[in-house]
Amino acid sequence: MNAPVLPSDALQRVAAEAVRRSHAAEPPTGRKLPLRVGSRASPLALVQTRNFLTRLTRFCPVLRDMGAFQEYQISTEGDRNQVQRLAEIGGKGLFAKEIHEALVAGRIDFAVHSLKDLETNLPPGLVLACTLKREDARDALILRDRTVKIDPERPYDCLPEGALIGCASVRRQAQMLHVRPDLRFGLLRGNVQTRLDKLRAGACDATLLALAGLRRLGMEDRVDVVFEPHQMLPASGQGIVGVTVRESDLELRELLSAIEDPEARAVSTAERALLAELDGSCRTPIGGYARIEKGVLKLTGMIASEDGTFLLQRHIEGAPLEAARMGTELADELRRDTPSNIFEDMRRP
Repeated sequence: MNAPVLPSDALQRVAAEAVRRSHAAEPPTGRKLPLRVGSRASPLALVQTRNFLTRLTRFCPVLRDMGAFQEYQISTEGDRNQVQRLAEIGGKGLFAKEIHEALVAGRIDFAVHSLKDLETNLPPGLVLACTLKREDARDALILRDRTVKIDPERPYDCLPEGALIGCASVRRQAQMLHVRPDLRFGLLRGNVQTRLDKLRAGACDATLLALAGLRRLGMEDRVDVVFEPHQMLPASGQGIVGVTVRESDLELRELLSAIEDPEARAVSTAERALLAELDGSCRTPIGGYARIEKGVLKLTGMIASEDGTFLLQRHIEGAPLEAARMGTELADELRRDTPSNIFEDMRRP
C-alpha cells in the first residue's frame, strides 16, 4: 500500500497558521522562529534530518523562504563510546538520551531519529509525532574480499570457513550463527564510514549494515549481499525515520501530522509493540518486520539465543488499524513458545 501524500495546501494551511502565531504580538505558545531541530551529529543522522526538512519545506515554501528551521547537532553517549556494546552501557536509548533531555528542557523543538535506534518507551512528556516513508528495510553484507562468487539463494556461502564478522548487533549475529555456526564475531561500532574503513584495513572479513543507511548516504555500491527478510529478519523500525516532540506541543504535532506516512506508522506500530512486549533491548536477539499487502498488515517476529542455537519465527496478519494489538499478540505467542532460559539469559548483566 502506497500511502497518499496530503495535498500541499493542507500542509501550507497548518504551517501558515503556526507561522502566523509565531509572529503574533503575543503568540499563544510563546514560540519564536526558527524552530530548532535536534539530531545526532553523525553523517547519516544529518542526511536524514536534512531530507526530513526538505520534505517538510517542499510542501510549504513559506517555511523554507523564511528560514523557519535551525539544525541543532547533539553528541550522544551512544556515539561517543565506540568500545563497548550498547547493552553494556545502557542500551539503544543512549542514541537519544541527550537529545530527549534537550527536547524536554525546551532547547530544541523536535528531534529526528532512526526509528530502530529509538527506545520503545519514550520519556514522559514526549511522543512519536511523525513517521516518514520507509526506505529499504533489509540488511546488507559488505565483504573485504569482493572477488568471491555470490549465490543470492545461498548468500551465507560467500563467507569462508571461520570468517570474522565485525558486528555490534546480537540480532544479526544470532541469525548468522543459526545458519553458519563456524563464523566468529568481533565488536565493530562507529558510523558507516568508520566501519567501512575498519573493514578495508583488515579488522574483519565482513560487516553488516542497514541497506537504508547506505542508500541515504549514496553508498549502495559498497553492498555485496542484500539479505531478504526470510534470510535475515530486519530490526523493528529499520529504514524508518521518526520525529519526536513534546506531547503538549499541539501546534507542532499538527504540522508534522501533515507529512506522516500512514503505512510507516502502521508497520512501525506493530513492530514496536512486538519489541516492547518482549522487553527488547540491545542484548536481545529480536527481529520484527511488517509490511502491508493489498490492505493486509503482515507481521513477522523472531526471537533467538545469542549463539544462534535457538531461533523461532512466527507470523500474524490483520488490519493495519489493529497494528498495536497484533504486535502484542505475536510477542505473546513468541514468548509462550520460547524456552524460559532464553529470557533468563537476556536479563543477565
